[in-house]
Amino acid sequence: MHKILVALITAFVLFVSCGNPKKDAMDQEHKYTNDLIHETSPYLLQHAHNPVDWHPWNEETLELAKKEDKLLLISIGYAACHWCHVMEHESFEDSAVAAVMNEHFINVKVDREERPDVDQIYMNAVQLLTGRGGWPLNCVALPDGRPIWGGTYFPKENWMNALNQLSDLYANDREKALDYAEKLTQGVQQSGLIALNEKPADFSMEELELSIENWKSNMDIKNGGRPGAPKFPMPVNIEFLLRYGAQSQDKEILDYVNTTLTQMAYGGIFDQVGGGFARYSVDDHWHIPHFEKMLYDNAQLVSLYSLAFQATGNPLYKEIVEETTGFVERELYDDQGGFYSSLDADSEDEAGELEEGAFYVWTKEELQAHLGEDFELFAKYYNVNGYGKWEKDLYHLIRSVSDETFARENGLELQELKQKAGSWKEKLLTEREKRSRPRLDDKILTSWNALMLRGYAQAYAVFGEEHYLKMALKNAHFIQRNMMQEDGGLFRNHKEGKSNLDAYLEDYAAVIEAYISLYEVTLDMSWLQSAKQLADYCYDHYFDDKSKMFFFTSDREKNLISRKVETDDNVIPSSNATLAQSLFKLGHYFGNKHYLQSASTMLNNMKMNVVEYGAGAAKWLGLYANYLGDYYEIAVVGPQAKQRISEINRQYIPNKLIVGSEKESSLPLLEYKYSENETTIYVCIDGACKLPVTASEKALEQIEIAF
Repeated sequence: MHKILVALITAFVLFVSCGNPKKDAMDQEHKYTNDLIHETSPYLLQHAHNPVDWHPWNEETLELAKKEDKLLLISIGYAACHWCHVMEHESFEDSAVAAVMNEHFINVKVDREERPDVDQIYMNAVQLLTGRGGWPLNCVALPDGRPIWGGTYFPKENWMNALNQLSDLYANDREKALDYAEKLTQGVQQSGLIALNEKPADFSMEELELSIENWKSNMDIKNGGRPGAPKFPMPVNIEFLLRYGAQSQDKEILDYVNTTLTQMAYGGIFDQVGGGFARYSVDDHWHIPHFEKMLYDNAQLVSLYSLAFQATGNPLYKEIVEETTGFVERELYDDQGGFYSSLDADSEDEAGELEEGAFYVWTKEELQAHLGEDFELFAKYYNVNGYGKWEKDLYHLIRSVSDETFARENGLELQELKQKAGSWKEKLLTEREKRSRPRLDDKILTSWNALMLRGYAQAYAVFGEEHYLKMALKNAHFIQRNMMQEDGGLFRNHKEGKSNLDAYLEDYAAVIEAYISLYEVTLDMSWLQSAKQLADYCYDHYFDDKSKMFFFTSDREKNLISRKVETDDNVIPSSNATLAQSLFKLGHYFGNKHYLQSASTMLNNMKMNVVEYGAGAAKWLGLYANYLGDYYEIAVVGPQAKQRISEINRQYIPNKLIVGSEKESSLPLLEYKYSENETTIYVCIDGACKLPVTASEKALEQIEIAF
């Protein structure tokens, strides 16, 4: 299983950045400047003054490798990656290491967040070679991009030894290198191939239950999430299990969902002072995070906690949504309407050294000074004790009981405790802002923004707060202004007014899903039409006629050794599963049998994977559930349509779509239903509607969420 992304880079040092006096002056402050100085990615710019002659991944670099007959050294990471920074400091800033790299290799730096296609291929190669992956990801390939060797982080001495052996292999035993490349490339190209399932689509409750039963061995009942460490939030998994638990009335699953959501909210993975979630915890109880904060995690967790509040009414979940959106708007928001990508794990400590988590942790003495007479109560609440201690004399705040329990055990009124906790957070946030801040990756990525857009739309649907809708609309308009290409396609990235990379299926799937969510709360038909247009673009440029799935890269990408079909959920849900869910909805909205057939065929192709390993196929399981029990089309027409839909959206109904209009509409689900002076609600299944009603509560009585 391999996808080889050819990376090539010019091996010379630029001391002057042509035509830009500001950059000229800046470059004179550095001993080295390489080709990355012309990039906009913060991760690539971090390496622009390494002595290594780095090049970006592009056609010119790949041609250079062929011209000079040098191996490609492809190093992939991202701005918030701690071990990427470690390897940079130990090896890529070392002139002796750079001399070897520059002499024997064309060195290519790749931001995996900008180029997930390149990362996908070489990660596949490294996993085939070593059985594991991670970042930094380092892969050596032939000049044509076929990989021969790779790994993740290497200490300096090991890195030098490997480079010398590889350069010797290519110089003196090229046939062996070619043989390695041929076999590894075949593995990459054959891994994850999806065959068309010729059998009729048949989805059953028995198979869904079997999938859940198989999944249970991967559930940590005590702490939530997956067993062991590290622990990743995996919101796509919990979102589906919330739905399954509610629809099947499975108390065990619902308890697991609640445990996961509560323990994450109490844990150090959630920033108890400033809100927002870190990427994962390094322990098995969500305490100490790997401190980087990613937009995609926080976006999906806003969606998840909103839906969880909708299903349970638990006030903790609403607080998490409020604090997480507060963090995103304070630290990741561009005032033009876009959202930045991440905050680094590292920041400078008091000695000026980069230290992981330095921005977030506290000494007991600091906390005593800032909180005064409230310290003892604060210390109980946030476990400034052996349970909450991290290392040395540092504490990372972590909760262990509910506010109701803590207030009762400490003789406080609940409201009094909440006021105190709010005051503590405000004080510590003010003090924390005086520290050296983590570095910001301020590139704007389409799919991650679409995930955040969906989060805001769902938060608005659940809580009805106009601010959430305002943020969703600002972001949707930002995507339209800055991420659309002239041919109707999308760009992947945006920074400093520039968008220059073609989008991937991940971007289309996320935007289509977000636009549908936005339509369901605004009834603005333009968002539904835009979603349909993007889906049609995917058929034109990403569709695989053989498997009836969609490639991750478009038919315009020519520099990759393989076009992959992404089907598995990771920290971001599968692009094919996300798109299939949207095609299912669009098929209902537009009466489009082709979309409906595509969704069914794609799910049928994945049927065995879904049953065998639900933990990696939760997005597919969400689609699977649509075929079991009743799936409702809730059509609302008339002058009060938005108000009625707002009332309906307060209820947790996972097996539904919303369609509506305040005036006459040509949408198949709304035809002949409009009445000028009355707002009417139709609850339909496959276009067959129950008796129309005018009150939301009457419509809700016609809906059964159970399978």
